[in-house]
Amino acid sequence: MELERDILLQIYRNMCLTRALEDRIRTLFLQGRIVGGVYTAQGHEAMTVGSAMTLHDGDCIVPQHRDLGMHLVRGVDPRAIMCQWLARGNSPTLGRDGQLHIGDMHYGVVPMISVLGESLPVACGVALTMKMRKRSTVVLASCGDGATSTGSFHEALNFASVQKLPLILLIENNAYAYSTPNSKEFAVQDLSLRASGYAMPGVSVDGNDVLAVYAAVHEAVELARNEQGPALIECKTFRVRGHSEADKADYVPPALRQEWQAKDPIQRFSTALSQQNILTPALQAEIAAWVKATVDDAVRYAEASPAADGSTVAEYAFAPDGPLAIIGEPGASDPVYVNAQDSRIGRPFSVVSETYKTAKTYRAEEAGRV
Repeated sequence: MELERDILLQIYRNMCLTRALEDRIRTLFLQGRIVGGVYTAQGHEAMTVGSAMTLHDGDCIVPQHRDLGMHLVRGVDPRAIMCQWLARGNSPTLGRDGQLHIGDMHYGVVPMISVLGESLPVACGVALTMKMRKRSTVVLASCGDGATSTGSFHEALNFASVQKLPLILLIENNAYAYSTPNSKEFAVQDLSLRASGYAMPGVSVDGNDVLAVYAAVHEAVELARNEQGPALIECKTFRVRGHSEADKADYVPPALRQEWQAKDPIQRFSTALSQQNILTPALQAEIAAWVKATVDDAVRYAEASPAADGSTVAEYAFAPDGPLAIIGEPGASDPVYVNAQDSRIGRPFSVVSETYKTAKTYRAEEAGRV
């Protein structure tokens, strides 16, 4: 499918920003400035960015721990991301967590459950809610190849199919479930074949080809939006780094890793755009400068932010009484809603910059402006 020049550059810009943010997060971890596990997604950028770019305002994502690109496309501020990783007091979790266990329904981002696969029934619940409210909302939920062997995965597929939910389930098959290769996980060649057992369409695509990902997800999204039910899409890629930055991944054959590094999705897309004279050397340099400035700003902002307030540790353990905001409904950002409200100031807490431009408003000529 043909995409407009601005959309192609938005995709490229978000892929580069995703990679750069994660590279900086990894550096901060190695310097001891981030504690806990760090899970990166080098090689996943085509899947996370390409799939999320197909969605409309008001749609929802239910991402997993390697889906930073989805957060960025939906409009989550890099400052908020960096505050989260550095566990600052003004982070999305107010310093209670240091990973991507975050969500913001103002952007249609449902927080992940760290037990992989368990978010999929939640995604069904979100999709069912939107269907009952007779809205045209589509829900995009992701999982890894390992999660497809869990009961929650199959329960979610069955429920989504029976209820004809507007749900797209994206399998990010990166060849390993921690240290277990695909060959020891399942016998089928394509995980999309599992869709047939639930009477839903399924397709497998090259997860390193961002345009192939976009086309497959876009088709499924439009069908779901028109009440044609769910779909299962498998994106085949490779986890270039270890399960976490503490994992040397010496169980991966060096030749296999090198083979996939040569298929890097960002380099692949960059080459394609350059051949079409869409991405000139000057524009590529401008985007690189913008990305670096954005990452530098996020780190400075996070390091200058206050530490978590230990006296509030017992707060937010339980949901407060009161109405909950549903994204896209009139007044969803009104302070009367308490689902994202800071009791200290009486309004929803946020570290999102009012001037931050999401992927929906970005233009190529703004690439070098900070």
